[in-house]
Amino acid sequence: MTTPDHQPPPPDASRPESRDRIYRSSAGIAGGVLLLAIMGWLGIDALVSGHGRTPWLALATLILLVPLVTAFTLRPAVYANEDRLRIRNPFRVIVLPWTTIATLRSGYSNEAVTTDGTKYQLWAVPVSLRSRKRAARRQARGEAADSSGRGTPATPARAQADQAMDDLRELAEAHPATEGAQAAVSVRWAYKVMGPALAGAVVLAILLAVG
Repeated sequence: MTTPDHQPPPPDASRPESRDRIYRSSAGIAGGVLLLAIMGWLGIDALVSGHGRTPWLALATLILLVPLVTAFTLRPAVYANEDRLRIRNPFRVIVLPWTTIATLRSGYSNEAVTTDGTKYQLWAVPVSLRSRKRAARRQARGEAADSSGRGTPATPARAQADQAMDDLRELAEAHPATEGAQAAVSVRWAYKVMGPALAGAVVLAILLAVG
């Protein structure tokens, strides 16, 4: 669901801008780099060694896939400061002042839900059930060692994504009423990602259609 674009008011120049906390998926970045390396190797090989339509098909495929892989792996990030939460998803950038956020919800995905009920997924903070299970096992081992008197008191173990959501909830609770936080929601489409991918899809469709 998409909300209309709104332009937030200019920031208060008398108040220094707070530094962003940045959250990204290290697994997503690693996977994206690996996929891009494989695609680049195969694509360049097809461009150099291919015959007939093969180089053109390889080029169109690269134009289509490189922006998409980048969008879903390297691009997602969440930026948070005292005023707002900025979510950079594959195809959109959403700016949510803290006063517009009703809750930050974790389930099978992590979401920011605004006061009007609109949901925005945090692609950069993916839920990992495996990480949650590992954290639960670490917590259980720590509690067992603590109860037996063989170790220091156990600190609560949290999965990386769950810890990130805890940090964001603390920011939302601590900074709900700053002047910058009272701006409107802003949603912008990432045309620089969508445009090349669409162009590659069109060229690839034409090449496949003409045989």
